[in-house]
Amino acid sequence: MTEEEARAWLIAQFDVSRETLDGLERFVALLIDEATHQNLIAASTLPTVWSRHIVDSAQLLKLAGDARTWLDLGSGAGFPGLVIAALGNAQVTLVDSRKKRVAFLKEAARTLGIEQRVTLICSRVETLPTSNYDAISARAFAPLDAQSRADVGALLGALDESQQQELLGALGHVERLVARTTMHERSRRHEGGPRDPSHPHAT
Repeated sequence: MTEEEARAWLIAQFDVSRETLDGLERFVALLIDEATHQNLIAASTLPTVWSRHIVDSAQLLKLAGDARTWLDLGSGAGFPGLVIAALGNAQVTLVDSRKKRVAFLKEAARTLGIEQRVTLICSRVETLPTSNYDAISARAFAPLDAQSRADVGALLGALDESQQQELLGALGHVERLVARTTMHERSRRHEGGPRDPSHPHAT
């Protein structure tokens, strides 16, 4: 998928307005400029921000587009949180433990014109106050240890013991599944095999 194809896919899938598209263009320009000052995304993906980062982030709206509140852990460069806020209707809380990243996210939200739909928190997940969210994302978040999983479980609301155990088990399964999928994808690329044809990046 080229950058132009990524823009076209976004417009077709989400009926993106000219104003929102312009905002995303300004956000990408800001990101590329800030990347010279701090490590926001892999340097190798800077020429493909639309296809590698914005499209991947936008796809989450297909899974939880009706969410009214969204928590994005380890927001970093703003993927997927800022894209979710720009394209959807959710109130998005962005969490990152690094002050420099949070300062960038604040400027990025202003550039996108979505300050009213974004809340910024500079904190580690272990110290976040308990609250309820319709959706939680963690695209660039480190693997969760047992304690962090319990903290995230608390964020989902009041659960009884059996529900908590089920949730922690599911989180562990997701981590293992993501690891296996990532290894399989890398193996296919190394061997020159085809990518998943259902993915918008597939050629």
